[in-house]
Amino acid sequence: MQKTFVFIIFLSINMALASLSFANQVAPNFTLDAQTKLSDLKGQVVYVDFWASWCKPCRKSFPWMNDMHAKYPHLKVIAINLDEEREMAAKFLAQTPADFQIVYDPQGEIAQDYELVGMPSSYLIDKKGNIRFAHQGFFLSKQAQYEQEIQLLMSEFADDAK
Repeated sequence: MQKTFVFIIFLSINMALASLSFANQVAPNFTLDAQTKLSDLKGQVVYVDFWASWCKPCRKSFPWMNDMHAKYPHLKVIAINLDEEREMAAKFLAQTPADFQIVYDPQGEIAQDYELVGMPSSYLIDKKGNIRFAHQGFFLSKQAQYEQEIQLLMSEFADDAK
């Protein structure tokens, strides 16, 4: 019991430090498709989410990301799949559709650049290309907080557009 408690505390501290380590740093660049890289999206607010077919919390995050994508038309949502077999991702997406862009990273190269600790992990990137918020896990109880962070960056986006 005591070892489990200590491990949970250690894991919580480690996850908090991991999310803080990227605060206000330039987001590591990666290729979205044959013609686009993340760095090409400067000027937009971007929500990057790492997921895999076996990740149970990911099944809860996808409907929320669909809602955010629909609610905020200027928010670019990118979900990076880490399954080694694309068929596994396809099965997941058949059950839990995505209305946003999916990028495949079966070798985990992008995940390594983001120093991924757990899944799902998300990074909210401002219009200058800096990571402003990072989260490990997806918690239904924190959806309002996640949306407030999006709203904050979207308001900065709107303020600069004036």
